[in-house]
Amino acid sequence: METLERIQPNRQVMAFILMVFLSQARAEPMRYSVMEETESGSFVAHLTKDLGLGIGELAARSARVVSDDDKQRLQLDRQTGDLLLREKLDREGLCGPVEPCVLHFQVFLETPVQFFEGELSIQDVNDHSPVFPTREMLLKILENSQPGTLFPLKPAQDLDVGSNGLQKYTLSPNSHFHVLTRNHSEGKKYPDLVQDKALDREEQSEFSLTLTALDGGSPPKSGTMTVRILIIDVNDNAPEFVHTPYEVQVLENSPLGSPVLSVSARDIDAGNFGSVSYSLFQASDEIKQTFLINEVTGEIRLTKKLDFEQIKSYHVEIEAIDGGGLSGKGSVVIDVVDVNDNAPELTITSFTNSVPENAPETVVSVFRIRDRDSGDNGKMICSIPDDLPFLLKPTFKNFYTLVTQSPLDRESQAEYNITITVTDLGTPRLKTQHNLTVTVSDVNDNFLQSLYEVQVPENSPLNSLVVAVSAQDLDAGTYGNVVYTLFQGDEVTQPFVIDEITGEIRLKKALDFEATQYYSVEIAGTDGGGLSGKCTVAIEVVDVNDNAPELTMSTLSSSTPENSPETIVAVFSVTDPDSGDNGRVVCSIQNDLPFLLKPTFKNFYTLVTERPLDRESQAEYNITITVTDLGTPRLKTQRRRAASGGGCSVPEGPFPGHLVDFSGAGTLSHSYQYEVCLRGGSETGDFKFLKPIIPKFTSNGAGEEIEENATFWNSFGFS
Repeated sequence: METLERIQPNRQVMAFILMVFLSQARAEPMRYSVMEETESGSFVAHLTKDLGLGIGELAARSARVVSDDDKQRLQLDRQTGDLLLREKLDREGLCGPVEPCVLHFQVFLETPVQFFEGELSIQDVNDHSPVFPTREMLLKILENSQPGTLFPLKPAQDLDVGSNGLQKYTLSPNSHFHVLTRNHSEGKKYPDLVQDKALDREEQSEFSLTLTALDGGSPPKSGTMTVRILIIDVNDNAPEFVHTPYEVQVLENSPLGSPVLSVSARDIDAGNFGSVSYSLFQASDEIKQTFLINEVTGEIRLTKKLDFEQIKSYHVEIEAIDGGGLSGKGSVVIDVVDVNDNAPELTITSFTNSVPENAPETVVSVFRIRDRDSGDNGKMICSIPDDLPFLLKPTFKNFYTLVTQSPLDRESQAEYNITITVTDLGTPRLKTQHNLTVTVSDVNDNFLQSLYEVQVPENSPLNSLVVAVSAQDLDAGTYGNVVYTLFQGDEVTQPFVIDEITGEIRLKKALDFEATQYYSVEIAGTDGGGLSGKCTVAIEVVDVNDNAPELTMSTLSSSTPENSPETIVAVFSVTDPDSGDNGRVVCSIQNDLPFLLKPTFKNFYTLVTERPLDRESQAEYNITITVTDLGTPRLKTQRRRAASGGGCSVPEGPFPGHLVDFSGAGTLSHSYQYEVCLRGGSETGDFKFLKPIIPKFTSNGAGEEIEENATFWNSFGFS
C-alpha cells in the first residue's frame, strides 16, 4: 500500500533520531551477581540504596523491573527496595555454553519517568558431570600406523562452564597409547589418542581402553567411555577433502530441504579402500537438527528453519571415511543472511485510560518497541496521527512515552482513539499498530477568578464579609451545583469561614496584624458529581494603631553631680509594634528642666544634664519622659524620674503597679515613676532603684531606713 511506503512526517523522523541518540547515550549499568540454582525469593540487591532514592520512593513512583526477554525472572519489593529472585535460575538453561551468563534488565520509574540499566551475572555451580555421547567407541587403526599418530576420539560434553567445565581426559594405562587433551578454538576440549609404539595385528588385534573426562570442580566430576581399538590390515591412504574449510551464505528464510552446498573428498586407494562416505563429525544437537549430509554425495541440506536473530553462523565439522576405516576431516562455515522477516514489536509497560482535561504533559502510556532484525531491517520509526493533541517522546533506549500535548476539553471531546504505528526501514517495510482509547475526565476549572486579592483591617468585627468567590460548572442538573469549601488549613486556627452555598468568606476570629500580616486561603468548588476546581484568596491584614509605644530603661544613673553638664542620667529605648506612621514615635521631656534628650543608636535615647546644676538651689527634679506615636488616634507612653538630693526612707510594700491614665484627647498613656534617694556626699555604689514606687517619698530617718532595709533594696534594685 502507498501508506506503507510513505516517509513519515518530520516529527516522526525527529522521534527516530532522538531514539537512536538516546540508545547510544548509555549510562553505566548496575551489575549484580548470583549463583545459579539459588532458591526463589533470594535477595539480589537493595535498589533504593543503589539508585540513590529516598525511602518509599520506589513505591510512590510505581517502580518495576523489566527483562529483555519479557520473562519475569526477577521481582521488586517496592516497600523494602529489595530486588529478589522470582524463580530458581538454571545457568545452562538460560545461556548454554555462553560465558559470562548475563541477564539484562531495566528498572522503570514513573513521575518522572526514569530508566536504569541492570545486569545480573549468573555464576555457574558444578552441577553437571561430563557425559560422552556413547558408552563405547570403536576405532580402527591400520597396523602400519606410525608412533606419534593422533586419532581423534569422541569428546565428552559438560554443561557447566569455566573451571566447573570439562578440563582434561585420561586413559587407562597401557604400553601402546596415551591420550592428549586438545583445546579447540571455540574453547572446547577434545581428546586425541596418541600412538606410542608400533602395532602388530598378529601379536594383538584389539585393545579395550577406558577414556575418562574430568571437570575442574571440587571434588571433580567425571564421565567414562570405553574405546575399542581394532587393528586392521593396511589401507595406506585416507580420504582428503578437496577444499577445507568450506564457506557459504544462506538466507534465513530458505525453505526446508534447501541445498546448502556439496562437499567432496578423494581417496586414491582402489576398491573398497577408495570408496568414501560422508558424515557430520562431533556435531552438537543444534547442528544435527539443522543440517543433514548425504553420506554418498556429500550434499548438505537444510532440515530446520534458520533464524538470524538466534544464530548468525554455524561451524560444522565433517568427516569422510573410506572402506578401510580411514577418515579425513574438514569444516564448513555457514553464515546466515538476515532478511526482514520480523515486524516491529510494541509492548505496553503502563497505560492510563483516563486523563484530566486540564493537565498538559500528562503521561498516558509508556511502551517499548523492538525489532529482532539487524541493520535497516531493525531500525524503526514510531508515530501517531498528527491531528491528535498527544505527543510521542523517546525516553530511554527503545522506550517511548505518550503524553498530552496541551490541555484537553472534555466538553469539546470526551474520548480519543489513538493508533501507535511502528514501522521498520527494511525492504519490504513491516509495521505494527496498537490502538489505545483514552477518556477525558471532567475537572471543575471554571472559577470566575483563579486569584482573589483583598485587604481587611485587623480590628474588623467578627462575621465581617471578607470576599465572595464564585464558580460556574457547565455540567447539567445536580452535576452543575457547586458547593464551596476551604480546601486547606486547620479549621481550629483558621480565622475564616465560607458559606458553602453563596461562597461568602467571613471572619470567625479576630485578626492581629502584629501576629500575621498575610493569609493564603485555598477554596474548592465541588459539583454534584464529586469533581472539583479551586481558586486562591490572598488576604492582606491592614494595620491599625492599637499598640501604644513602649519605653524600656537600660541604664539609670545613681547620682548626678551638681557641677557636671552633659552628664548621662539615663539610657532607654522606645519601640512600637505597629507599622507605618502607627509605629513611628516622638520622644520628649518638659521644656523647663535643665535636662536634654539625645537620640543615640537606632531607637535608643540618652537623658543628659544640659548645664551645671545647683543642689542648694534645687535638690530634686521630677522628669516625665513622653513617647507618642504618629498614628490615628495618637497613642503615648510616659515615665517619670524623681531625683532627691537628701536622704529618704524606703517605703514598705506592697508597691503599686504601673499607673494607667487616660488623657482628655483620647490617647492611652502608661506612666511609671522612679525616685532616687541621695544623701549628701553619697558615692555611686550607694545608689539603689525601686520599681514601681509611689509618687513621692517622705524622709524619716534616712540613715536608719537605709540600714534596716538593705535587704529590701537589693531585692528590688532596678536594672
